[in-house]
Amino acid sequence: MPIPPALPPGITVLERGWLSANNILLLGDACALVDSGYATHAPQTLALVAAALGGRELDTLINTHLHSDHCGGNAALQQRYPQAQTLIPPGQSALVQRWDPVGLSYTPTGQHCPAFSFDALLQPGHDITLGALPWQVHAAAGHDPHSVVLFQAEHRVLISADALWERGFGVVFPELDGINAFAEVAATLDMIERLDPLTIIPGHGRMFTTLASSLAYARQRLEGFVRDPRRHALHAAKVLLKFQLLAMQRLPRSQLLQWACQTTHMEHTRLRHSPELSALAWAEKVADDLVSAGAAAVDNGELVNA
Repeated sequence: MPIPPALPPGITVLERGWLSANNILLLGDACALVDSGYATHAPQTLALVAAALGGRELDTLINTHLHSDHCGGNAALQQRYPQAQTLIPPGQSALVQRWDPVGLSYTPTGQHCPAFSFDALLQPGHDITLGALPWQVHAAAGHDPHSVVLFQAEHRVLISADALWERGFGVVFPELDGINAFAEVAATLDMIERLDPLTIIPGHGRMFTTLASSLAYARQRLEGFVRDPRRHALHAAKVLLKFQLLAMQRLPRSQLLQWACQTTHMEHTRLRHSPELSALAWAEKVADDLVSAGAAAVDNGELVNA
């Protein structure tokens, strides 16, 4: 069992399953939480955060980006801690103000996020004090064009969201809409390399200190997607289908395939990269690939999360 990296006092990482992003609690004179998980995990998020706060109040809620697995607990946290200030990156603030679930990607991905509000913007290029420490805010386009990462320069700790994991990075969602964004992924990886963090707290998975090998793996994976964008498209479709299975745990195969056929990002991906297949044939291929990879199982006509 690997020894977890050491963190400066006041930083608590709540490592979650892949349906919810990790939650990072930053304690000082004021208490801040970075990312809030998926909506269906909100009761667990509230319990975990309350336990970590130890009777203190939450003062600030931060979102690195507005994908449903990073902000789905916002509404529940805002109800529980009404005094807390919520900060989001600026790129989609107008969509949040008028609450546009299509523009915010929740409807196109077939995911759920209760409406929430925000109080201020998390501006790239600025510093912000969270807990007891100052953090730099850096734009981190690629996986999401409006994402940010947070860097604590003194202790060289990076909250990398989905820009860099120990093994890879998040789906490059602009590519699903026909927007070229692989170069932005590469630029974000270069930016992280320049920051040279000692400890990385990713959006998903355990903390890690293997910056060089993780960057090398991410760049190799990115090169493969650049050479064969269809490979990324199939990967993205499998991630979307797996996310639905994680949320529901098991569904009749016919119902899951119907969900896939009706989900905008799945259909856009098919039309761009596999137009020779019908929507149903594409959904069947994605489901079969999940089963072949061991990420799903078949049980009496149902697909089961594995």
